[in-house]
Amino acid sequence: MKEEIRKMVLDLGADVCGFANIDRFIDAPEGFHPCDCYQDCKSVVVMGFALPKGLFEVKSDLIYGHFNYLTTPEVDKLTMTAARIIEDRYDGVAVPMPCDGPYDYWDSEKMEGRGLISMKHAAVNAGIGNLGKNTLLLNAKFGNRLTIGVILTNLELESDDYVESICIDGCNLCIKNCPIQAIKEESVIQKLCRHNAYGETERGFDTVPCNQCRTVCPMRFGN
Repeated sequence: MKEEIRKMVLDLGADVCGFANIDRFIDAPEGFHPCDCYQDCKSVVVMGFALPKGLFEVKSDLIYGHFNYLTTPEVDKLTMTAARIIEDRYDGVAVPMPCDGPYDYWDSEKMEGRGLISMKHAAVNAGIGNLGKNTLLLNAKFGNRLTIGVILTNLELESDDYVESICIDGCNLCIKNCPIQAIKEESVIQKLCRHNAYGETERGFDTVPCNQCRTVCPMRFGN
């Protein structure tokens, strides 16, 4: 069943798909555990959709920004479709999770938000990759280009194996090249990052003026 679900998710357009049994989430913070969203969750299906490499070769603001924002609803559509198929085929319950917003947690003073669950940590638990020093998910084939989607289910599925990190020992280019030094000890000061990384044109189009932590990474395209 697990391999059938993986094939279905990939056929729908995902670039990667992995699985994590609920026991992998024992260290999730209180309030951000999959069972805090769906109490009968036994397994988590994780999928990733990769941005094209070409978006890393242009100025980040308009073109990269447009498609980076566009990817979120595409991943949400993918998880919704996959959840419906899982329920139809396997007589289980499948809860698609928003890959970005909406979410509840917001610290207005720190401008710090948290998703309903951590998509990046779900991906690590499902064997899709590991976190780099810039806190971005790193996958061996797709580097840091993946946008992650998640489905919570009451189906009992075996976890995929963890994978080794491809983050280069001793490399700190992402930290050195952050123009406002927002990356500290493998965490990001969101208030600094948000002020610098997001904006809009005079016409009102959303922009991403800075994505240095992604583009300077030697592993941005994977191995």
